[in-house]
Amino acid sequence: MHIILGISGSIAAYKAAELASQWVKQGHAVHVVMTRAATEFITPLTLQTLTRQPVLVSLEDEKQAWKPGHIELADKADLLVVAPASANVLGQLANGLAPDPLTAIYLALPRTTPVLLAPAMNGKMWLHPANQRNVAQLTADGCHFIGPAEGELACGYEGIGRLAPVEEIIAKAASLL
Repeated sequence: MHIILGISGSIAAYKAAELASQWVKQGHAVHVVMTRAATEFITPLTLQTLTRQPVLVSLEDEKQAWKPGHIELADKADLLVVAPASANVLGQLANGLAPDPLTAIYLALPRTTPVLLAPAMNGKMWLHPANQRNVAQLTADGCHFIGPAEGELACGYEGIGRLAPVEEIIAKAASLL
């Protein structure tokens, strides 16, 4: 199976390495697509090494091939998982914006390809009405959510906003495949 792992800008981005590693061990082809903000938290080289696949960060990365990489990845995806999914990425997905390869892949996916979103952000951001509207829109569009979980947040607060545990994301993804 081909899993597209989208990683957005969140301190929880480092947990994506464990997701990628586990899926590769299970025999899946894992293709990582990162936002530029995600590269501030984890390097593309780490994920490229774990997946043995090139990592897509910008649309300029696609210049080596005649066919746009985001379209090719969308065509062969069996599942798109965005973990962590920041408030910014949720807003872009909910509103059909595609400023980067991750959001472009989402728009180019066949409607039958499942999408799993694993939010991670400050609890106030998660509960903000604008973010909740985006979550409602994405749910109406057929996206699946896991989390966020409760606990101590990187910002020092306690509450909702943590990335769901890696094992739970893997189990949810397996149920969608």
